[in-house]
Parts: sequence; structure tokens; C-alpha cells
Amino acid sequence: MKQVIQNILDNYNTFSKGQKKIADYVVNRFDKAAFMTAAKLGEKVGVSESTVVRFASELGFSKYSKFQTALQEIVRTKLTSVQRIEVANDRIGDTEKEIVTNVLNRDIQMIKSTLDLIDRDEFASAVDAIVNANKIYILGVRSSSSLANFLAFNFNLVFDNVVFANSASGSEIFESIFRIQPDDVCIGISFPRYSARIIKALNYVNKRGAKIVAITDNDDSPVSQLAQYKLLACSDMVSFVDSLVAPLSVINALIAACTFKKKDSVMSNFEQFEAIWKESQTYQENTNSEQ
Repeated sequence: MKQVIQNILDNYNTFSKGQKKIADYVVNRFDKAAFMTAAKLGEKVGVSESTVVRFASELGFSKYSKFQTALQEIVRTKLTSVQRIEVANDRIGDTEKEIVTNVLNRDIQMIKSTLDLIDRDEFASAVDAIVNANKIYILGVRSSSSLANFLAFNFNLVFDNVVFANSASGSEIFESIFRIQPDDVCIGISFPRYSARIIKALNYVNKRGAKIVAITDNDDSPVSQLAQYKLLACSDMVSFVDSLVAPLSVINALIAACTFKKKDSVMSNFEQFEAIWKESQTYQENTNSEQ
């Protein structure tokens, strides 16, 4: 990701006058340029849209959209929370109506993009590894802890061998996973800005010989680099945090696929759960009373 900026600097003297204008703006305002169309970026610096497209091509990108994505990765992984809010203000609007429309539309687009991104064969292999594991460890901290908690809650209804490393510190994570063995599977969930605690924990999992299923945003993420199976989901910067709608959708699919693989035992489990829930009055019964 840093390579994009470095590549621009390394090749600066070879650029035309118009391309140098683009380069100057991108290097100094990559946070703004990352979310501009080629036409908008050209208008901003005073060159044609075609000049912007050729500039991206000379940097080795087959499409302008790929150049834009590379810049967005810098924004998502390198900016502070304050800088993220400043960038987001230009993207999602100023009024409540603009914000809800733009954010929901971006979430819809993230799910559509994830459909193109996720590898179906890898997904199936990850499901097989999870179903056949001796124990299933689930790791996720900070914003990803909500995803990990949702996955662990539902997996506990399906499996009897789930370990949820729900911890506030690095030492507690290691206390949760120190017994992990080669026939276990660890599901590590992390999205920008990537948690250093998760990376350290997954390095330990690798040393212990257990398989890792990464739920993350791209092949180059530090979580992907440690995993045998990668389930990729798009996450777009909304404000100081990323949207996790598409990752949650992938997790829903993972739960559904694992449940299907174990449908006979799951049916038996839920017959017992329903009896327990009824006896303990877990759910509100329908009263059918008139409103």
C-alpha cells in the first residue's frame, strides 16, 4: 500500500507536466484523492480524465479503479480516527437524510463486491476444516469482537467444542489459546485498522501447527498472510470505523454452511434447546391479543 506513494515518488521525473500535477495532489492529499473519480481528480488538478487514467496505467494499474482501491487501503490502514472522520465528512453528506441514504447504499455495494471477491472453493474448504476440527477457537478484538461474539454464540448452538477468546488484553488471549493443537482450527477476525493482538496470537497458533481461517478484507492483510484459508469481505470506511455489514454476511453464510454439514446433530440440539427455552420462558410467547 505504501508502495503506491513510493512508486509515484520514484517515477516523478518521468511524468509529463500534467501527470506531475496529479502526482503532487495524490502524494499530499491521498486521503481526498482516494475517493475521487478519474474525472473529479482531473478537474481538481486541471487535467483531463484521460490523463488521470493514463497516469494510473503508467503506475502499473490495469484500471483506474484499482489505483483508487490502493489509495483507499492507505486511508483505511494508516489514518488516525480523527483523520478518518474528516475524510468521511466529504463522502457521506452533512444532513441526516444524506447520511442514512449514502451509508446504506455503501453497505449494499460492499455486499455486492464481496460476492465477487470471496472464493467459493476456499469457503468450502474452510467449512470442512471447521467441521472436522477437534476444537474451534474464535479470535476477534476491538471492533471485530462483535463479529467474533456473534459467530461464537451461534457456533455454540451447533458445536460442543468452541473456545471463544473473549479478552481485553493480549495476555488473556494467550491464556485462552495456549492449549491449541495441530488438529484444531482457529478463526481469526480482523479488519483495518488491524489489531496487533490478533496478529501476535495467530503467530502463536501457527507455531503450534493449528490451521487458521482468516476473516478479513484482502489477500495482503496481515491476517491473510498467516492463514491457510481466507474468507474475504469488503469493509468500507464510514466514519472513524469501517462498515462490517459484508463481513457479518460472510459469517452468516459460514454459520449456515456449517449447520448444513451437521444438520442431523443440530436438529437434535435444537429440539432440546426449544424445550429448555420454553421451560425457562426465554422468549416472549405470542398472546394474539387485540391491539
